[in-house]
Amino acid sequence: MGVQDISWLDLMLGYILLIIPLYFLYYYQTGLVKAAVIAVIRMTIQLFLVGFYLEWFFKLNNAFINISWVFFMILIASFTTIRRSGLNRKMFLAPILISITLSVFFVVFYTIIVVVGLDYAFEARYLIPIAGMLLGNSMSNNIIALNTFYDSISKDQNIYRYSLANGGTKDESLKYFMSQALRRAVSPSIATTAVMGLISLPGMMTGQILGGSNPMVAIKYQIMMMIIILTSSMITIMLSIKISSYFVFDQYDMPKKGFRK
Repeated sequence: MGVQDISWLDLMLGYILLIIPLYFLYYYQTGLVKAAVIAVIRMTIQLFLVGFYLEWFFKLNNAFINISWVFFMILIASFTTIRRSGLNRKMFLAPILISITLSVFFVVFYTIIVVVGLDYAFEARYLIPIAGMLLGNSMSNNIIALNTFYDSISKDQNIYRYSLANGGTKDESLKYFMSQALRRAVSPSIATTAVMGLISLPGMMTGQILGGSNPMVAIKYQIMMMIIILTSSMITIMLSIKISSYFVFDQYDMPKKGFRK
């Protein structure tokens, strides 16, 4: 049995549910009604555009086009990470772009070639969706990590200076700040992973089941996705902080001015 299609009229009926959140946003004068409406409109337009170009990508299934699109997504994710972290673009663009690229391509190709076992590693139906899911999740975690790491250094420079003054290397002195960043960035993912299947059914698994996949097949793919999301997030965070530190700290291991906007 295939997935039950949703007619355009039925989709419009689904939009009626938005009256409930919009009403409460309006009633309590949150000032978010306009933002919520714009967000829904943008989401609708963007997803339909995604649907159109994914159909085109899947038909062509060209390695160069598929890789180019993943690079484009990585570029957007890099700029978004810098903007939402409030970091200096000139100082952080190269480190973050390199970090995300290495992390995503390593994890994606390991998954496609080793775990899934496809003969064609550039298969659009696997490469683009998996890369997109990794980018979305690792970007959010990376933003939290970068914010926490560099905010902590700005606010608690005395701790860092004290460690250096007592003979600690730069890496040793930054270990406390790295620990704080990892805790804040990764804890939500660990908590979500721990209760998955008990209080929620994840989106990928639900989508596959609705599409007619065997539940056990969907479960195995979902387990794989949770593992590679956590792995990709960790690699991205570690590389972003490690590589960016070469640009942020001077030859005396002190943070340069202006790494924040």
